[in-house]
Amino acid sequence: MPNDINTSDFMEGVSAFQSARMRAFWQDIFGLIRGKPAELLSFEDIRARLRLRDEYYKGLQDVPLEQIVGSVGRYREFTSTFLPRRSKMQERWSRVYSLATGMVGLPPIELYKVGNAYFVRDGNHRVSVARQMGAKTIQAHVIELPTSISLKPSMTPDELDAVAAQAEFLDITRLDQTRPHHVAIELSEPSRYDDLLGHVHLHKSVMEATQKREVSLEEAAADWYDTVYRPAVSLIRKYDVLKHVPGRTEGDLYLWMLDHLREVKSQFGEEASARTFSDALVDYLAQKRIPVPKDLLVENDDSVLLARADLNQKLAEYKAQLAQQNGSLHQEAST
Repeated sequence: MPNDINTSDFMEGVSAFQSARMRAFWQDIFGLIRGKPAELLSFEDIRARLRLRDEYYKGLQDVPLEQIVGSVGRYREFTSTFLPRRSKMQERWSRVYSLATGMVGLPPIELYKVGNAYFVRDGNHRVSVARQMGAKTIQAHVIELPTSISLKPSMTPDELDAVAAQAEFLDITRLDQTRPHHVAIELSEPSRYDDLLGHVHLHKSVMEATQKREVSLEEAAADWYDTVYRPAVSLIRKYDVLKHVPGRTEGDLYLWMLDHLREVKSQFGEEASARTFSDALVDYLAQKRIPVPKDLLVENDDSVLLARADLNQKLAEYKAQLAQQNGSLHQEAST
């Protein structure tokens, strides 16, 4: 046995490992029964899905252990609470345990930070031991990967799908670059980010037609955000509408308002009574049997209205273009 390891501490570590290993077994069993695998997140998967590129060293920090939710390459070796899954890990885990209980203690680990979640770059066993010893924090050298996406510990697979779709929307529109302090656009249904892209493409066409020049998608997205989305969200916040619809987001309500306005226009044409976002909010509250604020009835907002046929056409054009690009890339890779 190495000279830096005390025999009694090592044997105590073996006992602690066996206890942790048994808890990992039962955590995996209960996870299977509930249909929720008790495993860590893969950093590589999260990095790819959120399209993370830049890295910045943030120094040595005390990091809450409960916010460490994944690993760079060993996410299958531990449960979601960093319990060891494999018996062959016993010797190394026990050695780390004996060092942790000794005079010297453990050296800092290395972590990646994404949003409010952390991923182990180096030090998985140290995190596992620290958690089993009841520690609340651990010292770590932290490298942050900036993102405007709200990644939080304990997110469900559906929530991860939603943030991945949101990341794709931002990657295409570049809103996080052109409007770095923009209001986060969150949707309950990830598939509806395609609808938002359809809105941006239609806005691009309108800008090109009115300004008689070519407009980039990035410029159109920024103008759409300034002149269409943000005014709608301002109304939603002004009248605190979301308090009446728990579980929904501002983005959800924005899409509902546009859908409603298009449906009313499709049915009644230019004689439609609901023509602005404030009109749509009045109808929404009325449908929910929620009292309509008097000020909302006389709200003077200048909304941009979109026709359903135009939106569907632009969305179809966007998807066809994307499919063609993917097909070209696949063909180039196979030649």
